[in-house]
Amino acid sequence: MYSLGMDIGGTNSVFGIVTEDGKIVKSGSVKTKEYNDFFDYVEAVCNGIHPLIEEVGGAGNISSFGIGAPNGNFYNGTIELAPNLPWKGVLPLAQAFRDRLGIPVTVTNDANAAAVGEMTYGAARGMRHFIEITLGTGVGSGIIIDGKLVYGHDGFAGELGHVVVERGGRSCGCGNKGCLETYCSATGVARTAKERLEASQEESILRCITDRPIESKDVFDAAVKGDRIAREIFEYTGRILGEALANFVAFSAPEAIVLFGGLTKAGDYIMEPIRRAMEANVNILWRGKVKLLVSQLKEADAAVLGAAAVGQSAC
Repeated sequence: MYSLGMDIGGTNSVFGIVTEDGKIVKSGSVKTKEYNDFFDYVEAVCNGIHPLIEEVGGAGNISSFGIGAPNGNFYNGTIELAPNLPWKGVLPLAQAFRDRLGIPVTVTNDANAAAVGEMTYGAARGMRHFIEITLGTGVGSGIIIDGKLVYGHDGFAGELGHVVVERGGRSCGCGNKGCLETYCSATGVARTAKERLEASQEESILRCITDRPIESKDVFDAAVKGDRIAREIFEYTGRILGEALANFVAFSAPEAIVLFGGLTKAGDYIMEPIRRAMEANVNILWRGKVKLLVSQLKEADAAVLGAAAVGQSAC
């Protein structure tokens, strides 16, 4: 028996058929932003999925369909007020695909999907208490307690990227100021680089980038070459994230915090300051007890695997 998983992004939607042991055997994608009408988008995705289903023996061999989506609501099966998608308002995502495919459909947000994928196939396999932090363009999170995702009363619990870490700080896309993701996402690292370069005249490899905006990978490349400003940026970012993680530990006493996403590729430049700050600020009850891990899921496959795992767990 197989399951379907799909990750809806602002640019692309990637879907795949997944085996029970977590292997993607068939996959495809559509360009999300090409469809201004939601139901045209659903039709295009189904047209891409149908041939894959036939290749594994038909819909009778598909047990579930899990979808990770921005502002995805597990309880209602809807996308609600997602700012980075072409369609506005509240969208009946699960119902639309269920009607077209005849398969049970479960919806959640992408960070929750990553957490379930981690618990099923990755670094948190066998754990019943952990927090997944996704460090990409933004900062997302999935909270697992007693082996179950925390959804809250309305389906949107776990928005740790929008915990305020700096009162009156940087403006965030959510409308608040000083949210964690404005400092500790890939975008946040780039913002820090811009601010640091503007605030000093110190030499830096980063000053040579003049034909485009600085990206987080540029900061990593400069840090590898010994650039002092680049390394300070990672120290600053890691300190803020580590302090936030210490607070998150107090909330749910997790066995581990698993970090996922492009920013983790900076390795010890980011991980060491995170560890130091977390241990320095966590309550003594949990000092030295909470593992800080990097995801074992392949970034290219994680979203599909996680979404498929959410669908399986809901059956």
